Amino acid sequence: MNGQEKSDLAIVAGKPTNEAERSGPEPVEPRAGTEGNAIQQSTRRAQDRTSVSQARERIRQAARRNKKEKFTALLHHISVELLEAAFFELRKDAAPGIDGVTWRNYEADLDRNLADLHARVQRGAYRATPSRRVYIPKPDGGKRPLAVAALEDKIVQRATVAVLNAIYEEDFLGFSYGFRPGRGAHDALDALSTAIDRTKVNFIVDADIAKFLESASYCTQVY
Repeated sequence: MNGQEKSDLAIVAGKPTNEAERSGPEPVEPRAGTEGNAIQQSTRRAQDRTSVSQARERIRQAARRNKKEKFTALLHHISVELLEAAFFELRKDAAPGIDGVTWRNYEADLDRNLADLHARVQRGAYRATPSRRVYIPKPDGGKRPLAVAALEDKIVQRATVAVLNAIYEEDFLGFSYGFRPGRGAHDALDALSTAIDRTKVNFIVDADIAKFLESASYCTQVY
């Protein structure tokens, strides 16, 4: 997008889509209705994606029209279609959370699972489960904590982020890269490298925010 306060286009390497799994040739003709069912399912999901996209665009337009407008009712945007879209965005081979449910387990009865999840979310009965905690060694000898959420928690989190992104993306400036859709640390480094090469730079500050906050908290307690 062009403009002084609009988001720049992200620099993201394209990735080829994975080939769909193909079953071996059948010795007999497929049963009547099999192809039709597949077409109906594909058509429904295509319609669901369109519906989700249109809903997000309506939120973006509302946020764009009035920068000071407050959104106080967002729960109704967490629809079954949005939950389904969030599910299919998850990694199929991701490690399960504390509940042990995998992507394939959930997909086996997807429509019923999503309908039940949606009902719990809408009536306030949904409760996130504790994340499975693992620690990854860091080069400096420390350990980075990693929380592995349960599958349903990932679905709800991703759906909620999709709604919130539609609002907050209208306020971000072009030089913001952290935790934004289609952007990441490598994109920020690319932009920094370009800025250093093309403009005069007097100094660069590299700071670990977590350690900075720890130091600030310690100084506050001492003084």
